[in-house]
Amino acid sequence: MQQPTTTQLSKEMQDCIEACMTCHSACEETMSSCMQKGGQAQMQIMRALIDCSETTRMCSDMMMRRSTLATDMCALCAKACDACAEACMSMPDDPQMTACAEACRRCAQTCRAMAGATM
Repeated sequence: MQQPTTTQLSKEMQDCIEACMTCHSACEETMSSCMQKGGQAQMQIMRALIDCSETTRMCSDMMMRRSTLATDMCALCAKACDACAEACMSMPDDPQMTACAEACRRCAQTCRAMAGATM
């Protein structure tokens, strides 16, 4: 009997991957917005955006390939997203920053749930 080559991703994992990808895009767009504004963006915010962007991309990749390290990566990703949301909220009057913070919070929530799950 032949083993199936792939197994379906759980709904929770699919939701987490989607949240990671959405957050990654939001961080990238926010970095671009910050760069267009020039010197207004603080380096702390840019570092948080870069960390979050890279972490969410890696986290979604690891879940899609069912890495044994995915749960650990989800925990780290939640931390990066929390830090990025906090950094973005230091500029609450900027709609792009607010949207990014919301995407980061959603991603952190789904990653924390995945970090506690068995993959």
